[in-house]
Amino acid sequence: MGDLARALRHLTASKAAGRRAFPPATLSAIGEAITAGELSHRSELRLVVEHALPVELAWAGLGNRQRALALFAEYGVWDTEDNCGVLIYINLAERKVDIVADRHVGRKIDGATWQAICQTMTQGFARGDFHHSTLAALAQVNALLRQHFPANGARANELPPGPRHKWLQSTIRTIGSKR
Repeated sequence: MGDLARALRHLTASKAAGRRAFPPATLSAIGEAITAGELSHRSELRLVVEHALPVELAWAGLGNRQRALALFAEYGVWDTEDNCGVLIYINLAERKVDIVADRHVGRKIDGATWQAICQTMTQGFARGDFHHSTLAALAQVNALLRQHFPANGARANELPPGPRHKWLQSTIRTIGSKR
């Protein structure tokens, strides 16, 4: 049997609240931070903001980590030449964040480090500070990726930027570089 309270929380979460948390200026700043970071390291970084899970997934008990893993696969973040893709997943209805790193990144950066970065965001979200806390987390991620996977010259962007401006048509907003 599903969790009625959780399903209702996701059913009643509004896209408007998502747009207030991540207005165009914040989304632009996030895109710029990802693009700038990717110029300094070999990793591919994708950030996905979802205002709520589809209600059937919330009812079925799909966890935040499971959703992040599904989106990691769906958006092909795993499919990079150096196996160093990273996905940051934000579930606004639950104010939860998960980071999924490809296997090469996972060998160099441990789970406790990713959890600390997630806490940077969730603590900021609890204060209503989505803009600065997300940018601070991206700065931390980019610094780690630069340390372990420094850029070694020009390279093509391996992941397409994904759907843009999709709050009205979709529950998912993805942000990736536009290199």
